[in-house]
Amino acid sequence: MKGVICGTGACVPERVLDNHKIAEFVDTSDQWIRERTGVLRRHIAEKETTVSMGAEAARQAIEESGISSDEVDLIIAATSTPDQIFPCTACGIQKELELYQAAGFDLNAACSGFLFAYQTAQAYISSGIYKNILVVGSERLSRIVDWKDRGTCILFGDGAGAVMLCAREGRNYASFARSDGRGGEALTCPAVKSSLNREPQTETAGSAALKSEKYLFMDGREVFQFAVRSVPEAIRRVLGKNNLKTEEIDWFILHQANRRIVEAAARRLGMGIERFPMNLQEYGNTSSASIPILLHEMNRNGKLKKGQKLVLAGFGAGLSWGASVLEWGI
Repeated sequence: MKGVICGTGACVPERVLDNHKIAEFVDTSDQWIRERTGVLRRHIAEKETTVSMGAEAARQAIEESGISSDEVDLIIAATSTPDQIFPCTACGIQKELELYQAAGFDLNAACSGFLFAYQTAQAYISSGIYKNILVVGSERLSRIVDWKDRGTCILFGDGAGAVMLCAREGRNYASFARSDGRGGEALTCPAVKSSLNREPQTETAGSAALKSEKYLFMDGREVFQFAVRSVPEAIRRVLGKNNLKTEEIDWFILHQANRRIVEAAARRLGMGIERFPMNLQEYGNTSSASIPILLHEMNRNGKLKKGQKLVLAGFGAGLSWGASVLEWGI
């Protein structure tokens, strides 16, 4: 058995924070941000939560799949910014959607989260344990960003994406994943209660109260070098494991962290950028939500055709990275 994506969904906050607005409270400019990241704007949660965004994305994915709510066997929520430590985000989504017959748990692999959750769901389906699995990536990164740190606040946004995986006859593609804890210090975030509950009030970002908190830290140069090295490696490894060539892949769906990273990966693989779709200009880096949001947009816009081969590739804190091959089934 293999898991086929039968439905997709996405949800982003209403509030939009563009580069010009960010330039009002940190030393930067729209041109500086565009040239270095490709990001034009990002969505910032106000009333939305990790659970509410994840639940809306999941609702859409279930609806498109055509299965009934009581047929959902498992909910895997990938997140590094839960609303609370427990109950987990997956159980919150379950409660919102009344999916009481399903099991649920969270998975934290930061920006690699959705990919790792997708691979976990495929393993459950291949083993015959579950048939219909909801995989959600939902993040509210605005709560853990230091809004006075130009190196990070320009990059991140909030949002959620989801896919409904349904068991179908056939052999699944082999996947690839790796972690290297030795590089963990390049991208970290302490577990600080106050930062998890903080609203992104940028106008007070210089206050003494906020300065006493700890936020997401990123060594930008180290993470960039890791990403441009690891993403092509992951893609080559997963293609090799499945005896596929790059020309057989219709789309390469990468974690949306930085335009320069995506472009560098394409160059190292010897391919044109046209097969590497991007939407980070609108959302910034939404961590575990970035791949499923992009999948949903491409699905909604009719760019994904049944039978097309896709490679999903993610990378992030851990350090962690990996890739999966799938055939589009909708």
